[in-house]
Amino acid sequence: METTQEIDFLNILLPLLGVIFIIAISVFLLNQHFQKNLYQQKLEREELRNKHQKQLLQSNIEAQESERKRIAKDLHDELGATLSIARMHLMRLEQMHPSLESKGLSLSNVRSIIDSSIASVRQISHHLMPNQLEAFGLIRSLESMIDQINESKQIKIELNVPPSPTKFSWEKELSLYRIFMELIQNTLKHSKATKVEINYREDWENVYIEFKDNGVGLPNEMIHGLGLKNMEARIKAIGGSIEFIEGDGFTAQLKAPIENSNG
Repeated sequence: METTQEIDFLNILLPLLGVIFIIAISVFLLNQHFQKNLYQQKLEREELRNKHQKQLLQSNIEAQESERKRIAKDLHDELGATLSIARMHLMRLEQMHPSLESKGLSLSNVRSIIDSSIASVRQISHHLMPNQLEAFGLIRSLESMIDQINESKQIKIELNVPPSPTKFSWEKELSLYRIFMELIQNTLKHSKATKVEINYREDWENVYIEFKDNGVGLPNEMIHGLGLKNMEARIKAIGGSIEFIEGDGFTAQLKAPIENSNG
């Protein structure tokens, strides 16, 4: 009798345990699925936030470049043209009244000042919107700028580039050009360096750029200033990164993806 009761009890208990086991497994699997969904949603939110931040950076940079282009055009077309007209009138005045020089009115000095102003307007306009960048690309534009700086004999800049470097999109080359300009200007103004070495290399995925001078480094207000933050924003907008290193001189290390490049 007891054996029969035990068998009946087991017949009831075993299915019950089976049901409990199945429920436990189901709860575990549901929890795993729920956690996986939460993690996936977190990744998606993070990706959307990063994408939104990148879009904001790109929009901000595009607005800056649009304003630079407008100012450069106004300088070249309006102020430059006005100075050129003033120069022509001055030259005609010199021809018509050569005696003015003998009376202490040095028109040639005034013309020299106007010539200098015209050259300055052209240089500022070029820095605001470097037309040669679109025509010749990043490397040739950098080489041209570096040649002009080296001619001053105040500092020596060495650019090491592999043969046939990648041709980037206009937006990416403009961002890298602006970063180079900022780095060089900071070195010229603050570091008291006599030499700058720029090493440029690529692999199948990224371009790596090291900018290093032999100066005294940048002041603290420059390290945390707007210029370096602008560089960080520009490189981040094209999917890259930049690191500033203080030590013997000043060093900046850049990395940017080659994807979506032209040519």
